[in-house]
Amino acid sequence: MLEADGYRVVGEAQDGRSGIAAARTLRPDIVLLDVHLPDLDGFEVAAALRGPDDAPIVVLTSSDLGDFNRLVARSGARGFVAKADLSGAALEALLG
Repeated sequence: MLEADGYRVVGEAQDGRSGIAAARTLRPDIVLLDVHLPDLDGFEVAAALRGPDDAPIVVLTSSDLGDFNRLVARSGARGFVAKADLSGAALEALLG
């Protein structure tokens, strides 16, 4: 879906630890993180990837978004998007 909007997917990971490793190796322009991962939650991964030269992080969830405002802010993620609303336009609006 994102590729149809002009984004190129450079990697995927099955869990938080491999996601951290992949993001550090691949150095993507944007990191999309699911909140619910098998080993770490997306907020822990975002905090581990936070740094001045790191890509902006967007947390994805199928849960109620209102529950995550403080966790997103603490993690260093740029924001969050409901999985049902994920699109290139939604990312552009968030990352502006």
